[in-house]
Amino acid sequence: MDHVAVREGYRMWHGPSHLDDARQAPVNWQHFDGYRMGPSTDSPFKPGDHIPGVNVGGWFDAGDYDNIAPSQYSVIENLSLAYKEFGLKWDELTVDETARSVEMHRPDGIPDAVEQVRHGILQVLAQIHSIGHPIMGIIEPTLRQYTHLGDANSNTDGRVYSASLGPNDMNAEFSGKPDDRWAFTTKMPNLQYGAAAALADASQTLKGWDDPLAKQCLDTAIQLFNDEQAHPTPTTGPIFGFPGMAASAEWRAALELLIATNGAEPYKQRFLDLYPTVQKEPLFGVQGWRAVFALPFMDTAFRKQFEDSVKAYKTALDTDLAKTPFGVPPSLGTWGGSTQVAEFGSRMYFLHKAFPDVIGPEYTLRAANYLLGTHPVSSTSYISSIGTVSKLRGYGNNRADLAFIPGGMIPGYIVIKPDFPECIDDFGFLWFEDEYTISAAGSWILEANAADALTK
Repeated sequence: MDHVAVREGYRMWHGPSHLDDARQAPVNWQHFDGYRMGPSTDSPFKPGDHIPGVNVGGWFDAGDYDNIAPSQYSVIENLSLAYKEFGLKWDELTVDETARSVEMHRPDGIPDAVEQVRHGILQVLAQIHSIGHPIMGIIEPTLRQYTHLGDANSNTDGRVYSASLGPNDMNAEFSGKPDDRWAFTTKMPNLQYGAAAALADASQTLKGWDDPLAKQCLDTAIQLFNDEQAHPTPTTGPIFGFPGMAASAEWRAALELLIATNGAEPYKQRFLDLYPTVQKEPLFGVQGWRAVFALPFMDTAFRKQFEDSVKAYKTALDTDLAKTPFGVPPSLGTWGGSTQVAEFGSRMYFLHKAFPDVIGPEYTLRAANYLLGTHPVSSTSYISSIGTVSKLRGYGNNRADLAFIPGGMIPGYIVIKPDFPECIDDFGFLWFEDEYTISAAGSWILEANAADALTK
C-alpha cells in the first residue's frame, strides 16, 4: 500500500512512502519503464512542478514502486466484485488513512476489501482533483531509485523538491534532492472511462461504510463519463493498450454506471449502442462477457442475444483450450500467464451462474487447480504460501533477501523458444516468471472465492 506505513506484528514492511509525490513529468519524453509523455502535459503544471495532493492512497504496481492506473482500476473492480458477490467480511487490518498507518492482523470492524477499495479510490480521486483528470501513473525518475529494494519509505526523502536548495540541503518541508516521483499526466480516453468504471464500482462497495465517499465516487464517475461524452479526448499522443481499448473502456464505464444507478437510461442506451463492439472475440473474453451483470436491467431479447454470444464464445474457447492438457489459456507470451488464467476462471464462474446449461463449473475449478500446481514444469503453487509446495522466492521488493510476499501470485511459466517451458523454483529474479503485481493479487482473490463458492 502506497503513502502509508504497513506493520505486521514486530515487522515493518515499510514506512509511509512517497510523501513528496509528485513532480510533473517532462514533455516529449520516454521513461525507461515504458511510460511516455507527448508534446503537452495536459495539466495545469509545467515540467518539474510539484503536483500537490496526490500523495495519498494507491498501491505499488509490482516488484518496483510505481503506481500505475490500470492496475489500480483492476484491483478496485476485482475487490468490489468479490465483496458484492461473495460478501467478503474478512477483517484482519486496521487502516487509519489520516495517520497513514496500516497494521495487519488487528481487526478494526471494517472488512478489509472495503478498506482496500477505499485506499485505491483515494488515489484516483486525488488525481482528478489535483490535475483535472485521471493519469497513467507515477514512477521513480531514475534507474537507481527504480531498482531500489527494501523499505519504500527510504526510496525518497519525503520532502518536496525545491530548486532553491542545495542538493544536500533540506528543511521540514523541502529538500534540494530531486528524488520525487514523476507523474505522467497525458489525458487518454481509456483512462477517463477506466476511472469512471472504477469509481462507479467503488461507490457500491463503500455504501454503508463511508456514504459521503460513496456519493463522491458516483458523482465523479457520472461527471467523468458525461464530460468525455460531450468532449471526447483525442486519441493522438501516447496510447497504451490494445486496438479498440477506448471503445471497450467506454462500454465498461456505461455498464458500471448502469448498475450503480439501478438502470438509468442514458447509460443503458450507451451500453446497448456499444455492445456489438465487444460481443465478439477478441473483446468478448476481455470485456463483453461482463454484460452478464447487466441482465437484470435488460429484456428477454437481449438475454437471448447475449446467450448466443456465450455459446459462440464457448465453442471457440473449447477448441482453443483442447490444445493443452490443462484446460486453461496457455502461457505463450513473454510474461507468464497466471493472471489471464485467474481472470478466465472468474469469468466462467459468472457465466456459469447465469447460464448453467451452457457453461459448466469445471472451467473455474481448472483455473484454481492450475494456479495451485496443475501446470507445466512443476507442481509448485504460483501463489506464495498457499499450497503444500509454493513459490517462496519471488520478484517482490524483498527479493534481495531471497524471500517472498505471502499471498502474492507470480506470472508462472514461459516458453523459451522454440519449445522449452520454464519456471525456476529456487530463483526469484526473473520478472517475467516471478514478479508479483497488485492486479494479479486482486484477480486471484476473485478467482479463489469463485472456486470456493462452487465447491460449496
